[in-house]
Amino acid sequence: MRGLLEDRDAFLEYLNNSLNQEDPSGELSAARAAGSADLSSVLFLLGVLPGANGRAPEPCLILNKRSKQIRQPGDLCCPGGGISEPVDSLLATLLKLPFSPLAKWRKWRHLRSGHPNLSHIFAKLVATGLREGFEEMRLNPLGVDIMGILPLQELIMFHRTIFPVIGWIRHQTRFFPNREVERIIIIPLRELIQNGNYARYRLEFKINHHYRADGDEEDFPCFVHNSRAGMELLWGATYRITIDFLRLIFDYSPPEMTTLPVFNGTIRQPYLTGQGDRV
Repeated sequence: MRGLLEDRDAFLEYLNNSLNQEDPSGELSAARAAGSADLSSVLFLLGVLPGANGRAPEPCLILNKRSKQIRQPGDLCCPGGGISEPVDSLLATLLKLPFSPLAKWRKWRHLRSGHPNLSHIFAKLVATGLREGFEEMRLNPLGVDIMGILPLQELIMFHRTIFPVIGWIRHQTRFFPNREVERIIIIPLRELIQNGNYARYRLEFKINHHYRADGDEEDFPCFVHNSRAGMELLWGATYRITIDFLRLIFDYSPPEMTTLPVFNGTIRQPYLTGQGDRV
């Protein structure tokens, strides 16, 4: 599988074939049931980007690191957010036109003819992800190929259902974060299938929240990414989305959490509101 990552065209074809075996109607029905008010769309962004330390370009996962100006500061996340009406409905209409990023998706015609109501919901969710990607990191929406979806994720602490859309960036290699994003994090896919990059994130909760009591402690699985800017931990919903992708595409699962090294951290009350820390 690592050899496949060295051949861009072969990997892209393999990715397309693997993702288009999945039927999106079940996840879309669940998204419709969740309702727009509690639904967020995110882009699980992939692309071939130059590696660190002079490495040749290779398939990577592109994430945002959330700034201290918003909730969950310091976390790694996929670009995206909540549906904004009427803007996203208008953008969804445009995405139904020929030659749009959505119209080029292999399964779009089947979804639109077989499930017209679900296809409109999907167009709106894709529109939301592309709009948020442009706002957060100046992602070119016309340069993203829609490739499929991943299972919904529940963000329990924030009462949100996350709908992940897989996008492939064709050419863009530079991004420009807005105030919500501290910086862009680029992780080669080859690193994500290496057992030695996984750990346990032991969090102590110093918050007042119905989901957690002050002083609670829990271990979470995490992925450790080291770069010139320092060490980053990928955990939580974005970690779960990533693992769903790795299982589907590479048949890869990380080691049992009990066997992994421990990193300690603390979540304080401002984590829930912004202007705060996860240390």
